[in-house]
Amino acid sequence: MDPDSKKLLEETYKFSEENNKMLHKMRRAQRWAAFLSSLKWLVIIGIGFGSFYFLQPYLEKVMEAYNSISGISQKLK
Repeated sequence: MDPDSKKLLEETYKFSEENNKMLHKMRRAQRWAAFLSSLKWLVIIGIGFGSFYFLQPYLEKVMEAYNSISGISQKLK
């Protein structure tokens, strides 16, 4: 193999190694982003269910008041 070809081959190998390292870093960042996105949505959904759980007694009282007012208005008609 002549020196020019060997030098070109070594440069190509060096660039492919750098490219491989960058691709691994990008893939790792992509995995972390997916994990954190999933975690964010789990927290959002958990807060929604938790809020409903703690607000449910108050919502039931409001619904009872609405139903009683609705019943009174039906009797007046």
